[in-house]
Amino acid sequence: MRIDADIMAELQEAGENAPEVLRVALTRLRGRIALVSSFGAESAVMLALASEIDPAVPVLFLQTGQHFPETLAYRQELARMLGLRDVRDLQPAEKQIEKRDPQGQLWAFDPDACCALRKVEPLDEAMIPFDAWITGRKRSQAATRQGLPVVEEAPGGKIKINPLIAWTPRELDAEITRRNLPRHPLTLRGYPSIGCAPCTRPVTEGEDPRQGRWAGQAKTECGIHLPTPS
Repeated sequence: MRIDADIMAELQEAGENAPEVLRVALTRLRGRIALVSSFGAESAVMLALASEIDPAVPVLFLQTGQHFPETLAYRQELARMLGLRDVRDLQPAEKQIEKRDPQGQLWAFDPDACCALRKVEPLDEAMIPFDAWITGRKRSQAATRQGLPVVEEAPGGKIKINPLIAWTPRELDAEITRRNLPRHPLTLRGYPSIGCAPCTRPVTEGEDPRQGRWAGQAKTECGIHLPTPS
């Protein structure tokens, strides 16, 4: 693992205290860490906390070419409001789009391949200079995320840091209100988890927030948080 033992110890000592986890991560790993954000329904809290510590932290946004227009407008609004100075739009290589998804319909018959092309591969390339990355995952989002640790090892000796894992939807909502942060407009239309437009639907009462993602398919993650096969 590339991260020094003393930094790992500080992260462990921070426990599930999100501001402290972020403080350690963004100060001790400055220049070696990025924050990956979907600019989705709950992204504002993480981005606000990070911007208070280091507004120049690289923020990586996967510009898949399949987003809701509302997400793209929200990305601009939130970055401007928070003073984020290094938001990077990651796009799939044009040659790969032409070769593997020229009609933009890959999502309809092979969503795993679409996510690999539009999310996994661009992020893998963008992460080459970094040793660690911050995610916005939370245990409350889905049954598949209930065992998430604050710090986890990622492929290639990197680490993922999940500062907000213990936050509940109610706590996130309260923090957005307290800070007077703008809300993603689709949250008012029943979208508690927002991905690409073709593969996201509103959820009904009682469903996990992420059940609107790839609904009706045996798929719960885009692939950026799955182990890389050896």
